[in-house]
Amino acid sequence: MALFRELLAKGGEQPVALNALGMDALARRDFASAVSFFARAVAADPTAPELQMNLAKAYREGGDAAGEEQALLGALAIDQTHFMALVRLAELHERAGDLRRAAERWTNVLAIAAGIAERSPPLELMLEHAREVVARQHASFSDALDAGLAAARDAAGPAGRRRFDACVDHALGRRRIYANECHGLHFPFLPADEFFDRDHFPWMAEIEAETDVIRAELDAVLAEDAAPIRPYVAMDPGTPQNKWSPLDHSLAWGAMHLWKDGKRDDAVCARFPRTAAAIERLPLSDLPGRTPTVFFSLLKPGTHLPAHTGVSNVRTIIHLPLIVPEGCEFRVGGETRRWEEGKAWAFDDTIDHEAWNRSDRMRAILIFDVWNPYITEEERDLLRAFYALADQSDTAPEGALQISD
Repeated sequence: MALFRELLAKGGEQPVALNALGMDALARRDFASAVSFFARAVAADPTAPELQMNLAKAYREGGDAAGEEQALLGALAIDQTHFMALVRLAELHERAGDLRRAAERWTNVLAIAAGIAERSPPLELMLEHAREVVARQHASFSDALDAGLAAARDAAGPAGRRRFDACVDHALGRRRIYANECHGLHFPFLPADEFFDRDHFPWMAEIEAETDVIRAELDAVLAEDAAPIRPYVAMDPGTPQNKWSPLDHSLAWGAMHLWKDGKRDDAVCARFPRTAAAIERLPLSDLPGRTPTVFFSLLKPGTHLPAHTGVSNVRTIIHLPLIVPEGCEFRVGGETRRWEEGKAWAFDDTIDHEAWNRSDRMRAILIFDVWNPYITEEERDLLRAFYALADQSDTAPEGALQISD
């Protein structure tokens, strides 16, 4: 220390010497001297965030919260992503009881920590604490928000507030906003709506009214020994192991197709005459050789369909639940619903979705596709003309033009 003091006397304000003397004073718990030395070091080298961090430590251990905050902000002014500056600011705000500002800084810490590949146990404990603080803050704000907006949300009604609720939930970290992921044809600029509003499908009540008739036909066919059930998942030999492998060629997820890729199966439809007649009255998606597809989806007890996305967003998928035991759920994007027998819904299957049958009985749904309601009549005509030409070509990229599985 004597040599460092001699260096300062002869060579002026040297940041290395000042920092060393500050660390010595800090070790001796002479906080006033430590603050003085570190402040001089910062003045001598204002580009070094670690000098600001040492100054913040001297203020903290000396009980000067305002000084510590200014020093930490000084470090962030040099490097906004300085991990420990963000951590110390979060801790400082927590000590002061300012949960809102603490949660803001802990959120920054968590964002940076996402890029840290190897984490020590102490770091994991700190990040877990950060998540808890952020969750508490969000919960506190959410409670206040729910109370304050209760009247306005009630006035808007379920349909009027659905997108608003998703917006707020995303802002508070309670849900993701999912985008379309199309493995085939992607029609741009369409809203990525998870579950479509019923108002788009004025005919939906008509098919719901046929639920008992359709279920009766299904029950009759299922009671036969030769029900035309096929595995929904049937991968080609040599396909690498993937999330669908446990269901490959398995009747855990079975299907009976009335239409597939735009082609009517007359033999199957003959076994479901009233179902076929009801379907034919609907405005189905009609791209010859590609849509519609209509089938009974049969999910055995204990089966989980893993999260996945569909092929093209030109279609909308309709579910008409027929047999739904307790414990059957369906998630599309950030919303999970329970099927109700006879209550149809429409969703975009190019948004991440999955299904569960946690019951001890089979679940059965009639599934078919109609046009995406946001595609205009003119665009539908153009798509029909486009595919008519593509089908005549030997060079059309089939994979990119795919519509359904």
